Amino acid sequence: MNNTFDEDELTGKAYDARIFRRIMTYILPFKFTFISAILLLLLGSGLQVVQPYLTKIAVDKYIIKGDFHGLIRFGWLFFGVIFSMGITIFFQRYISNMLGQKFMKSLRMAIFTHLQELSLSFFNKNPIGRLVTRATNDVQAINEMITSGVIALVGDVFRLSGIAVVLYLLNRELALLTYIFIPLLIIASFIFRKYARVTYRESRRRLAKLNAFLQESISGMSIIQVFNREARMKARFVRLNNDYLKINMKSILIYSLFYPSVDFILNITLALILYFSASMILKATLTIGVLVAYIQYIDQFFEPIRDLSNKYNIMQQAMASSERIFKLLDTKEIIPDSKYPVKSEQTKGNVKFEHVWFAYNDDDYVLKDVSFEVKAGQTFAIVGATGAGKTSLMNLLFRFYDANKGRILIDDIDIRNYAKRDIRKRMAIVLQDVFLFMGDIKYNIRLGNSEISDEKIQECARDIGADEFIKRLTNEYDEPIRERGATLSVGQRQLISFARALAFNPQILVLDEATASIDPETESLIQKAMKRLMKGRTSIIIAHRLSTIRDADNIIVIDRGKVVENGTHEELMKLKGVYYKLYMLQTLELKRKEA
Repeated sequence: MNNTFDEDELTGKAYDARIFRRIMTYILPFKFTFISAILLLLLGSGLQVVQPYLTKIAVDKYIIKGDFHGLIRFGWLFFGVIFSMGITIFFQRYISNMLGQKFMKSLRMAIFTHLQELSLSFFNKNPIGRLVTRATNDVQAINEMITSGVIALVGDVFRLSGIAVVLYLLNRELALLTYIFIPLLIIASFIFRKYARVTYRESRRRLAKLNAFLQESISGMSIIQVFNREARMKARFVRLNNDYLKINMKSILIYSLFYPSVDFILNITLALILYFSASMILKATLTIGVLVAYIQYIDQFFEPIRDLSNKYNIMQQAMASSERIFKLLDTKEIIPDSKYPVKSEQTKGNVKFEHVWFAYNDDDYVLKDVSFEVKAGQTFAIVGATGAGKTSLMNLLFRFYDANKGRILIDDIDIRNYAKRDIRKRMAIVLQDVFLFMGDIKYNIRLGNSEISDEKIQECARDIGADEFIKRLTNEYDEPIRERGATLSVGQRQLISFARALAFNPQILVLDEATASIDPETESLIQKAMKRLMKGRTSIIIAHRLSTIRDADNIIVIDRGKVVENGTHEELMKLKGVYYKLYMLQTLELKRKEA
């Protein structure tokens, strides 16, 4: 197995103005919700600042003087402030989370829409798990930053500023004493940020290696077990797991040191305030109410600083996630549509390749000067060894990729002059490895196309020969299908894919080695379905079993990306070239199996 695991580079920044501005573009459509959340937060923070001051009034004006009745009346005001604060915080959190949900929905939709526009080359180079993470975990990380980071940070700054002003107004000497410790808090925060950033980046790197190894091991579990590699793989996993544990323990140590440091500065501040306030109270220059309020304010002042480590972690993770998401959204691996696409309501089905060259990587051509023509309604077969370039031809026909040189025409029009959607609307493909979606059988035939009725689905299934096995299922056409059709046989999945293709009524049909994985008994059923499906259509068959294409109108043989033979079955057999050798080899192999 490969020891190198691809991972996304992280900047380690907790704030990047460029990225933050871009995040805000997704919040702007919900600016009213965002502003409402900020205003409610400022109101809630203001009420929190007022609360200790009310305590000061209660102590000095009513409790010290023993004015019980006045205290009761004042208590209603105090209760009103507390109740208002609770209501404000409730609505602020509700609206903030509502904003977060709307933001996530919008960003996930942008990611999904962009993914659908990307070419297949992008998906061949990027693991599925990583792309799923972009639309789930990374989006959630940015949501955490908005709701628990940015909005909360605005409230913290407002509250700290308000407390600093109130402390000064209550008593200048004690306020200046408190301000002395602010540089210590700033220094502690900078030291924490420096080491937290390093451990965070290393933790993410080691987690990426652990996840990649785990995913690779699960995918290749059959190979691991067959070759008795369990102990060796376990040893590697233990090493990666221990590395991840070590960096996390280092991170825990940094966080564990930061919290007590802030609490230590807080307690020193309180001790000094109590020490100096004692003499002030004795000299009648400070009231007990002011002292009580001071203690409450100091606790409020240090609370957001205590929480700085969590907010920093949220901001750092969100910035890394944002960078990865925007890197994906900025990917330009898109097959562009023509600015002025040709409009064609009906396709005859003529297909023509003219001197087509194609390479997946630079000049490493997998197709070299390929030319052929398929007339409307013909059955056309493509033959060749594995890796000869057969499937690449179909990738170009569907415009999953564009040819490097030459051109491909449908009804004498270059396919680059059509909109991709218009091309694919007139074509259908049946693959060797059938992909079925989670849902029921009806959904897998209709694929969400409302124009295909239930009656049409059943008609297509009957024509193909799938109706018989579907009717034997417990829920018939409503039978749930698990991931990739795991509960169905290969032949049953293939029949459903035929019914799907027939339901979409394409003018051009591609069968990509559709019978390669079918047993001989099932093959006869599939052959009947294929004949029904190909009737009246331009049909292109990428053949694995040459016995299935004897009746094709024309056959080309691809070898190392070039067309080396062209003709009917009889003509190619007379040539006694590549096709003849492949056919005779398969015939002998079939006779051996029968014997």
